[in-house]
Amino acid sequence: MTKANPTVICIGAGPAGLTAAYLLGKQDIAATVLEQDPVYVGGISRTATYKGFAFDIGGHRFFSKSAEVNALWTELLSQDFLDRPRKSRIYYRGQLFDYPLKAFDALTKLGVIEAVRCVLSYIKVRLRPIPQAKTFEQWVTNRFGSRLFRIFFKTYTEKVWGMKCSEISADWAAQRIKDFSLTKAIWHAITPQKSGGSGDKVIKTLINSFRYPRRGPGMLWEEAARRIGAQGGEVLLGQRVVSLHWNGADAFWNVVTRDEKGAERSIRCDHVISSMPMRELARALDPAPSDSLLRAAEGLRYRDFLTVALIVKDRDVFDDNWIYIHEPGVKVGRIQNYKSWSPEMVPDAQLNCYGLEYFCFEGDGVWTASDAELIRLASDELVKLKLADANDIVDGAVVRQPKAYPVYDEGYQQRVETMRLELEALYPALHLVGRNGMHKYNNQDHAMMTAMLTVENIRLGRRAFDVWNVNQDAEYHEEGEAGAERSLAANPALDSERLVPKRV
Repeated sequence: MTKANPTVICIGAGPAGLTAAYLLGKQDIAATVLEQDPVYVGGISRTATYKGFAFDIGGHRFFSKSAEVNALWTELLSQDFLDRPRKSRIYYRGQLFDYPLKAFDALTKLGVIEAVRCVLSYIKVRLRPIPQAKTFEQWVTNRFGSRLFRIFFKTYTEKVWGMKCSEISADWAAQRIKDFSLTKAIWHAITPQKSGGSGDKVIKTLINSFRYPRRGPGMLWEEAARRIGAQGGEVLLGQRVVSLHWNGADAFWNVVTRDEKGAERSIRCDHVISSMPMRELARALDPAPSDSLLRAAEGLRYRDFLTVALIVKDRDVFDDNWIYIHEPGVKVGRIQNYKSWSPEMVPDAQLNCYGLEYFCFEGDGVWTASDAELIRLASDELVKLKLADANDIVDGAVVRQPKAYPVYDEGYQQRVETMRLELEALYPALHLVGRNGMHKYNNQDHAMMTAMLTVENIRLGRRAFDVWNVNQDAEYHEEGEAGAERSLAANPALDSERLVPKRV
């Protein structure tokens, strides 16, 4: 069993770190959260503000198949959730196509000849699928056909990742698109669908509605941080972790942080829960890990991201939550409509705020451009797409997000596995959670579930749950149904705490 009153440091005040600290506090286990950002909590799920306008970093639907995650969201913010209709479309050749696909809409907008070609392309691949699809291109082609892949997937995906679809692992498609296919898209278009916040049989791509905090996702994580403080824990902002020293003989960590002025502080603890990028974690460990682990860490890549929030006169041009931009002639990849996420994100009813999202690598021309240059670029592209008139754009702001997406390139799985095995063997009191902490491009509900199970492991004093067995739907599974039964038998307390492992 764990010691009576262990101390825990959570690196990162995103969904994983704040969930862990909050749940630890409920167990009377002291937790300190260290966050590099000097202003915001929430990580990539934060809500930035500018002159009263609020915008999140990428758009975050609150929808999960996990009852435990839904219950925690409600516990933290029960009175401030809105039920929002989901609407998203694809911008292609000057037209907006419904997404998920609707057969009649696609047929009429593509034209009969192109539609027939798409159907024939789909039939061809169904008759002769690509065996053992290893790349994103092969995986999507198998499910939609080559023509629909080129129209509705290729351009946008290559903007997101900055690499060819033939170089992206099929893992990413399997994770994000999952059970979605042309057949299911058409079936969805002609049959009634469920709506609401959760449901085991609903494909996430196809949900019609979702919950959303009235002032953005950051509202929830700010409340989590407030409650952590009320429990006696701490959330320290502007603290970048520079060193993690493990004293194996006495089984404790010494964590060193540095603030913006260069001042350092050292904090001792029994456990570290890390959601910092795996590459940076490896660099900070002291003593240094093996050369093989360091090589694996240096091979991990990340895609960065920035949002240009443009304040415009509201002409009701489109009411989508977001639009995917499949035009190769512009750099913007996606456009958020913040008023459609929640009217309270926009303080003036005569105005709206659009978030133009650009995917880049830290240090490239887009990332290093000045805010003024980026606002001009976004304004020009919004006008070029005929989604606004130049005279209607009144202001703008830029938010940058480094390491927004862990890259699924060739060999990433082996690199992650190499790191995982050595870290677990050498550092029994180090726990990896969350998107960058595990190099998994997953949503906030997945990050939260990894934190929930980690808290149980710390409370029980052993790795009773393998957090790497949390799937994309934030459901825990261990060797199928039999494994879940063994976990329950070994940990009966989970039932009363709503952390019952799901059976897959």
